[in-house]
Amino acid sequence: MAARNLNSRLYYFTIEDEGMLAEAFADFEKDVYAITYKVMGTEDVFVTTKDTKEAMDRHDVPYALLAEEESSKISVYHSPLSKEELSDYEDALKALGLAHRAIAMACVGVNGESNLGFDLSKSAKQYTYFTAPAGHTFIWRLFQDRKEAAEFLSKLTAGEKKAMEWAQAIPLASATELKSYH
Repeated sequence: MAARNLNSRLYYFTIEDEGMLAEAFADFEKDVYAITYKVMGTEDVFVTTKDTKEAMDRHDVPYALLAEEESSKISVYHSPLSKEELSDYEDALKALGLAHRAIAMACVGVNGESNLGFDLSKSAKQYTYFTAPAGHTFIWRLFQDRKEAAEFLSKLTAGEKKAMEWAQAIPLASATELKSYH
């Protein structure tokens, strides 16, 4: 995996036949972590990382680029375990958040924990998951605005200073500031 690029980008694209993605990904170099996510609420818009886009370009995968987003605009708050297992997959995590039109996401637990401290059944749309290649499946809380992130983390962490500083430092105030791909 290449060193993290602070000027990395995430890309919105559309493709005529999404089945082509699975076929193309199977041919990619083994060191490429290729990943795309369908943008929620769309029929045919996907978001992907710079590494995946470059692999798609090398393999002549036909797609239409719609827009770019700086990955540094999407914030990720890790647990100690998610930081350890997912540090090389930061852009993939950010692409997942962006596919949900979120400006930030916080790791809130690991799948299989008996008590995450909140009820997922009441607001499942605010949560997603990411399975690390090492094996753990992490549960993530998605945020559409900075205030929502601060309120949630204040309750979850009992106002822990590091969590509050992270929430206040989220680069975008709300998802309305994300690029449009139309």
